[in-house]
Amino acid sequence: MLVGLVLLYVGIVLFQNGLWLHGRISDREVALPNFFSGGVLAIVSLVLIAVPGVALEAVKAAALILLFGLTFLWVALNQFNGNDGRGLGWYCAVVAVILLPVAAENLHSAVTLWNYWFALCWILWAILYVMFFLLLVRGAKIGRQTGWMALLNSVVTGLAPGYLLLGGHMA
Repeated sequence: MLVGLVLLYVGIVLFQNGLWLHGRISDREVALPNFFSGGVLAIVSLVLIAVPGVALEAVKAAALILLFGLTFLWVALNQFNGNDGRGLGWYCAVVAVILLPVAAENLHSAVTLWNYWFALCWILWAILYVMFFLLLVRGAKIGRQTGWMALLNSVVTGLAPGYLLLGGHMA
């Protein structure tokens, strides 16, 4: 159930960030959904590891969720302190490198539609993180393309699977 919650908020914030990259939302306005979603993901991560004798899989899930939570909190912070985003861009490069083996592991062990969908999610997130690295560190003029990728990711990797999981339609 927590995965559905996390994915729903990832979808919401990616949608907002996609609109922001297209100039539809101001810098200050996009900070709130990033701050809130980052906070939700941080709390979920803490819940996953707060039980005595926590399993390694729960720690791994918490660590992966925190990769996204920190991203969203960092985006929110940058909106208030005026940073240029290069530090966040380098962080995105590291996250992309981490996400590739996660995607490969998920694809290798996939047996259900959900397993394959989730493997696709990791691949799409890795691509988005690479795009953020290129945009923020390399200065590539791909803001609109990154915005479209964030919007695609919001639906395919967040809103749709999050809603389906919370409704009990996928497992």
